[in-house]
Amino acid sequence: MFVYNTTVEFSGMAEAHQAVAFQFTITPEGIDLQLSHEALRQVYLSGLRSWRKRFIRIRNSVISGVYPASPYSWLFVVVAILATMYTRSDPSMGLISKIQEHLPVSESLSVQSQMVVVAVLFGTLIWFSFILAMRLFLKLLLSYQRWIFELHGKISITTKIWAVLIKLLSGREPLLYSYQSSLPNLPVPAVRDTIKRYLESVRPLMSTTDFQRMTALATQFENNLGTRLQWYLKLKALWASNYVSDWWEEYVYLRGRSPIMVNSNYYGMDFLYVTPTSIQAARAGNTIKALLLYRRKINLEELKPSHIPGTVIPLCAAQFERMFNTTRIPGEEADTLQHWKDSDYVAVYHRGRYFKLGVYRAGRLLSPRELEFQITRILDDPSPPCPGEEKLGALTAGDREPWARARKEFFGSGVNKRSLDCIEKAAFFVTLDDDEQGMMGDDPARNLDIYAKSLLHGKCYDRWFDKSFSVVVFKNGKSGLNAEHSWADAPTVSHLWEYVLASDAFQLGYDGEGHCKGELDPTLPRPQKLSWDIPPECQEQVTQSLMVAQTLADDVDFHVIPFRDFGKGRVKKHKISPDAFIQLALQLAYYRDRGMFCLTYEASMTRLFREGRTETVRSCSNESCAFVKALEEGEDMDVCRRLFRLAAEKHQNLYRLAMTGSGIDRHLFCLYVVSKYLGVESPFLKEVLSEPWRLSTSQTPVQQIELFDLVNHPEYISCGGGFGPVADDGYGVSYIIVAEDMFNFHISCKHSCAQTDAHRFGAHIRQALQDLLKMLNTDKKDPAGASQTPAQTDKQKTR
Repeated sequence: MFVYNTTVEFSGMAEAHQAVAFQFTITPEGIDLQLSHEALRQVYLSGLRSWRKRFIRIRNSVISGVYPASPYSWLFVVVAILATMYTRSDPSMGLISKIQEHLPVSESLSVQSQMVVVAVLFGTLIWFSFILAMRLFLKLLLSYQRWIFELHGKISITTKIWAVLIKLLSGREPLLYSYQSSLPNLPVPAVRDTIKRYLESVRPLMSTTDFQRMTALATQFENNLGTRLQWYLKLKALWASNYVSDWWEEYVYLRGRSPIMVNSNYYGMDFLYVTPTSIQAARAGNTIKALLLYRRKINLEELKPSHIPGTVIPLCAAQFERMFNTTRIPGEEADTLQHWKDSDYVAVYHRGRYFKLGVYRAGRLLSPRELEFQITRILDDPSPPCPGEEKLGALTAGDREPWARARKEFFGSGVNKRSLDCIEKAAFFVTLDDDEQGMMGDDPARNLDIYAKSLLHGKCYDRWFDKSFSVVVFKNGKSGLNAEHSWADAPTVSHLWEYVLASDAFQLGYDGEGHCKGELDPTLPRPQKLSWDIPPECQEQVTQSLMVAQTLADDVDFHVIPFRDFGKGRVKKHKISPDAFIQLALQLAYYRDRGMFCLTYEASMTRLFREGRTETVRSCSNESCAFVKALEEGEDMDVCRRLFRLAAEKHQNLYRLAMTGSGIDRHLFCLYVVSKYLGVESPFLKEVLSEPWRLSTSQTPVQQIELFDLVNHPEYISCGGGFGPVADDGYGVSYIIVAEDMFNFHISCKHSCAQTDAHRFGAHIRQALQDLLKMLNTDKKDPAGASQTPAQTDKQKTR
């Protein structure tokens, strides 16, 4: 007797709970056919969900494709054309007659029907022309950059008219990707301008002899090779959406052969002072639900397009496209990014085991309570890891070439391929960590540092560093995430994390016992434990990768500073940009720490342009160095304040130039790439690109402050996130400007460098911030300083 089974898996199916769609048995009496109605129902609902998503994608593509017009405007145009035709007027100046002459008309069509056909054709032509004209006009408006250089309160008439026109064209509610086709392309700066700005940026860092030598190299490059390379770059800019982004992604990220853990990946932290629930499974349930709701908003394009704060100027949304269902695939020469359109499960790691957790049931998203129930099942699962499974994730933490070779050799077929596919195709990765983390215990400051390090690298094998992002939920309910860098920059991930934290605490919430809310279906199939067959040779490679990753992780020195003495509110009273204030404080702190200045990297976004990523603001300038020297040498306070304001204005101008496509480093980087393609050497470019960034800084923006109720719940404050040091002998500093009265800093460096110390540098930052505000407060001409009494200052310091 022969039995044949065909099995259809639905969301959340485990090996012990498989639904058989149909089973037939061949017997001497014939074929006995049995159908499983439940399994067929799941197949139907799964297909229905898939077709619904396709329809929504097509609908949104049409809506975004005709923006800033509306699809319904087509009907209005056609009806208007028909009305003019019935009144025997010709709005087409003879074009309608031409269409009628060449229209293959059936004899069965009446004259009225022919008029309708002609009206539809001509109306559609007019409608498309109108759309193209509107999009071109919007693109021209968005190419205007002078507004960003105008001072607050001194806006020109041109800029005011421009802002009104932008608002009029953006009147209809846009979808997430509505502006994409109207965003301008990133301009290519002139070689002369870039070199001039470069030489100005390095002048305070070089001796007179070194600067003269570099000036000679730059002049030679500008007059000879630079012109040739620039021609190729302009040619690329004509046909590419962005002349930088594809090369930046490939050569800076995907071709890197060193570990991405610490060197590239970054992290985001939970609320600083509160944990919504101490139940690990419950926190994981709400977090997963919030992430999936955010994914739904992206798929439906319900997220509002990001704008420059306080303006109607849109930012590029391209980075949102690969947020979910994305994995970095290792290669021997270069990695690749693989993105899938959809995934109905997440991959979960706990105590050395990997699980597939389905997040849909009967075509609907599981409730937070159901997700908590499923996570609890994983936490309670007593099964041990397969041999070699526990530390398998170390392959993603070590060097890229060994991982690429191991993937090709040991994960190309069979059970290993199926399990690896399951992880790589998951919506995202979840780690259920057995440690407790957070600002807690007898030494909260030290524990906060440990928490940051855990999010950055964990145990080096309990994160899947190749996933677009991995969520970490600790035993005590604290959470965080680790993000891969090649697909997007921190502001995009920060936008996601803000939504997740706000939804978790204020929308989804917990019951009185700390459990998730929602209905529970106890018949949910168990999460599926993945199976592996890891040979000894592969286990040896895992061990080697772990050794590399562990050495790197152990070398990281980390310090997190929640600075509550004051915040942006006090700084803005002095009419100073909070970002410029912090950057000058960092320059002062570094000078006190090392007794010198250094090349400083501050990340700026270029998302005003299509597919824009980042640009570098070289924060160490002639003006900032002059101010720091004057302050440290005891110059008169009036002189120091004047130099401080000049330095702050210079920093703001550098930031504006970077945002508007007139930065230095991306242009020089692309010229270098062109030189490599042409096989020519440039001593100037080679030296520029080899200069180390000993102070690498980045601000984590707060983009959705409306999601948080900081008036009634001021303790629900995110600590931001951080990253590892860029140079072996340098510092990495990430900071977030929270509300009105708090700055948070994440400082990293390496223990192996005797000249750096994260805690020492943190102390210098804290003192520099206080010294700068004290300097501003002693200005008798400054209303903000005059109105601040010593008693008020002391009171605010104790908050």
